[in-house]
Amino acid sequence: MVTLVVATTTDPASYGPATALLAMPGWQPGPTFQGVSSFVNGEVRLLQHDKGIVEEDDLDMRWEEVTGQVVDEIIFLSKHTAVSNRPALTLHPIGIPHLKDGDVPPQGGKPGWAALPSPRMGPWLMLLKKIAKSHNLIPEFEITLEATHHGPVTSKPTLFVEIGSTEEHWKRKDAANVIAQLVWEGLGLGGSDAVGNWDSKSGSNKVLLGLGGGHYVPRHMEIVWKKGTRVGHLLSGYSLPMEDPSQAKGDAASKDIGGTWKVAIKVSYEATKAAFPGGEILAHLDQKSFKGWQKNAITEYLHELNIKVGKPGDF
Repeated sequence: MVTLVVATTTDPASYGPATALLAMPGWQPGPTFQGVSSFVNGEVRLLQHDKGIVEEDDLDMRWEEVTGQVVDEIIFLSKHTAVSNRPALTLHPIGIPHLKDGDVPPQGGKPGWAALPSPRMGPWLMLLKKIAKSHNLIPEFEITLEATHHGPVTSKPTLFVEIGSTEEHWKRKDAANVIAQLVWEGLGLGGSDAVGNWDSKSGSNKVLLGLGGGHYVPRHMEIVWKKGTRVGHLLSGYSLPMEDPSQAKGDAASKDIGGTWKVAIKVSYEATKAAFPGGEILAHLDQKSFKGWQKNAITEYLHELNIKVGKPGDF
């Protein structure tokens, strides 16, 4: 079982951390396939290509076909953009489960799909904050999770690790070194134990499935910071499109509320459940971000799917 770390030469926030990581001990050249070069270090394979980071689908399956090595997980190194231009180091799962067939994905992936979220996400958020602080990047850089969004298509647990939010920040060597150190320590390349390996019988087996809120999911993150909770998919409000029942004739029951919100929840729950075998998946709602009819409909649908709703104290 191997871990793929994927970078692109076209993105300084991807190439920089990859270069810093390759400067650490133990790397050897690996096979080149379909225009993708690779480097080997223990059970980790660093892949580099020259396309946009979201453009190379199925790298896990393609690696398995070429090498015969089974891929266990994928870590992507990428840039982050934000209107605020605030410097940030971010982690997030990927997928576009709210899009429907015929929609054109703006940043890769496929409509109605969510990748398996990496079980490392919560523990790595804590580790990232620790490393960033030791490199004096805090408080200049915000350390945060992002909601589920974009591609590329993968079949194994996947995590995006990003530097934001402008070209000046993407090229920062200190930020690149922090991300490289996160991957190095997080995957146990220095000889210590890897951080975030999932074991449902060791410690808490509860996993947060976040529903609602903005792109940086602050209310879900409050629980992660305080409880050290494992994190699955994080669906912000824009990934839960719901048609207002007041626009329909008569009183619309929650089951009749249109939009792709049900598909988004179901797909994201199933992916989270698959990524955390033996885990107890608890949906956490950003209550203040929903209108009453939205909250009622979502709660009713979660009950139909036998998904428990967790309050902060339940984690």
